[in-house]
Amino acid sequence: MIAAADRFGPFADGLDPAERLARLRSMRAIVNLTTGPRGETLARALHRAERDPVHLPAAVAALDALAALDRRHVLASFARLHRTD
Repeated sequence: MIAAADRFGPFADGLDPAERLARLRSMRAIVNLTTGPRGETLARALHRAERDPVHLPAAVAALDALAALDRRHVLASFARLHRTD
């Protein structure tokens, strides 16, 4: 189960499977580019979640386990990429 505060981006409820896949892949690319080897656990978790949504809670946990600055960079880049204006 994913906490309400963590239901954003690829973890949001009611996403079309293709949209969820796109968001997971874009977040994984951001993680690889901004964190390098420090984000390897998260990148692997996102990759598993691409194949089976049952792994989404593990990806959220891996995101939360990042160092604060790495997490901030990932989230800020993801938000900028998916900004609607």
